[in-house]
Amino acid sequence: MNPILAKEVREILDENKAERHIRGGMATKLKYLREKQL
Repeated sequence: MNPILAKEVREILDENKAERHIRGGMATKLKYLREKQL
């Protein structure tokens, strides 16, 4: 396994993991905003 590539992949995965709760919250907020507009 290429250690340089593995490091790059790890950084991307860590970033996605750190942002996941924010994206989930935004999706929920948009869902209820759309329902409210109907």
